[in-house]
Amino acid sequence: MKYGEKKIQGAELESWPNPYPERDYTIEISFPEFTCLCPRSGYPDFATIKIIYVPDQFIVELKSLKLYLNDYRDRYISHEEATNKIFSDLMKILSPRTIRLEGDFYPRGNVHTVIRVEGGSNAG
Repeated sequence: MKYGEKKIQGAELESWPNPYPERDYTIEISFPEFTCLCPRSGYPDFATIKIIYVPDQFIVELKSLKLYLNDYRDRYISHEEATNKIFSDLMKILSPRTIRLEGDFYPRGNVHTVIRVEGGSNAG
């Protein structure tokens, strides 16, 4: 097993203290190389994962996020399940004021799918 594979296999999302918890500010993260496997066909699915959030007490540590997202590459998981699981995992460690997560899956078989999930402690 290569060193990158070992890092990905043991990946866990980590949070850091927000340096400005008294201030509302937006963090935007784009991960254009997301991959997973179709649970029905086994074909690879490719997507851009976009995360936009207003932190409260915590922010996500970016290297842990990168490794966490790379761990999906060998999972048989639907677009909807992947997007919602990533959202739930971020909600669990961050409890942000607001968060929006978008899974923009590239067309396969002439079908383009975009999954959006929103929430947070200040979300309506």
